[in-house]
Amino acid sequence: MRVINGTVSTDEIKRMKVWPVPESFSKEIPKKGTNGSFWEDRGDRRHCGVDIYAPIGAQVVAVESGMVVDKGVFTSPEQFSNWKTTNFVIIKTPQKVIVKYAELGETFVNIGDYVSENQLLGFVGSVVDKTEITYSDPFYVQELADNDTISMLHIECYKAPVTQVQPYLAGNYFGERRPISLLDPGLYLRGVAKIAPAKSEMG
Repeated sequence: MRVINGTVSTDEIKRMKVWPVPESFSKEIPKKGTNGSFWEDRGDRRHCGVDIYAPIGAQVVAVESGMVVDKGVFTSPEQFSNWKTTNFVIIKTPQKVIVKYAELGETFVNIGDYVSENQLLGFVGSVVDKTEITYSDPFYVQELADNDTISMLHIECYKAPVTQVQPYLAGNYFGERRPISLLDPGLYLRGVAKIAPAKSEMG
C-alpha cells in the first residue's frame, strides 16, 4: 500500500473489517477535528485514538484475530477523583498492528489468549459520571457531558512492538508532534491492508 501525503487512495481500501461495537450509536468513524477523532486537538493534549460512542454495557468485539498481549486499568479514581474505573485490552494482529480497546467495563479475555475475529472482548464502560463534571474539567470532557456521550469504546493502533507513547494519560498524548509509532485507527477500521506513517512524520 502506498501512502502519499498521509492519505490512502480509495482503490487501496478493502472492505470494512468487523465493526467493534455492534450496538454503537453510529457506524461512522469520527471526522477529522470532531469530538472523538484521531489526533483531535484538546488544548494541552492530543487524542491518540478514535471514540465510538455506545450505550454503557454494549458489547465490544475483536475487529480481527490476534494475541492478547496486555490488559489492565485504563482510568481510575486514583488518577482523577471523578473518574470511574475502566479497563483496556491490547491485541497484536497477524499484521503486527497493536490494537488497544479501552474504556471497557468488564473484560473477558486474558494475556496470552488468542482471540478470533468478532470474539467478545468486554462491555463498554463509562469514565465519568456527567453529574460530577465541573468547569474545572478539560473542555472536551465538558462537551462529552453536554452531548450525553460519556460512554464509548476508545480504540488506538500502534506499530508493533510499541503499545503506548509517552507522555500519555487515558488516551491522550501530551505533545504536538505525532509519534511515528502511533497509527490512525480510522485506516485500520476501514480495512487498509498495511498502515504506514505520513511523510511528515518521518525522521
